[in-house]
Amino acid sequence: MNIDLALILTLLTVVTGIVVLFDKVSWKTADRDYVSTGQATLVEYSRAFFPVLLFVLVIRSFVFEPFRIPSGSMQPTLYNGDFIFVTKYSYGLRLPVSNTRVLDTGSPERGDVVVFRNPQDPTVNYIKRVIGIPGDVVRYERHNLTINGESIPYEKHPEWSAASPRFVEQLGEREHEILITNELRTLRDGQWTVPEGQFFMMGDNRDNSQDSRVIGLVPESHLVGEAVRIWLHFVPWNMPKWERIGNKIQ
Repeated sequence: MNIDLALILTLLTVVTGIVVLFDKVSWKTADRDYVSTGQATLVEYSRAFFPVLLFVLVIRSFVFEPFRIPSGSMQPTLYNGDFIFVTKYSYGLRLPVSNTRVLDTGSPERGDVVVFRNPQDPTVNYIKRVIGIPGDVVRYERHNLTINGESIPYEKHPEWSAASPRFVEQLGEREHEILITNELRTLRDGQWTVPEGQFFMMGDNRDNSQDSRVIGLVPESHLVGEAVRIWLHFVPWNMPKWERIGNKIQ
């Protein structure tokens, strides 16, 4: 079961805010000699929690939000157990819960690492790399990525090994690592034309990623924000990987 934290946080903020407002204009518990214990407790807790809830709601909705990487689909850029910050203002300011965009602040560029809601199940967040923007023709065949007829170069990483088949890909001005576990064949080849208002996403773990080759193109309305930095790496029963903390996401 997926818990809608944005909805819960919004409801708590609204409820405590209403209680504080009612107390100021009507109840005025501080000016009375006697009020019921229940009412006094409700007002006291609402006064204490409302500013905190409002602050968290504003930061989480419009500034940044923490996420945990749940799978290996973005290896070797991101690993299962990475905790990351996602800037919520990169691609427009959106209202919590409804996700309605109220201010346009920019659009994804090729190479950006983006958190978005799965088009097939909007209750689930995914994280992938932007490969195709509106108007692009994307082709992926035998691990060769082509955008608008231009081949995207990649070469073996200096530390490449059979156990860690890493490559370095140059996508525009963005250089990043990708993982190709089976160089002989791929199971998800094809060509896609990206229409206006949608984006083509791929995981850096090219042979093990449920991305736009499987779930389809991602509408602009499903964008959550840009992944910018790792603030923790922790997997239960293992020591944190301190060297990953603070790394910028390339």
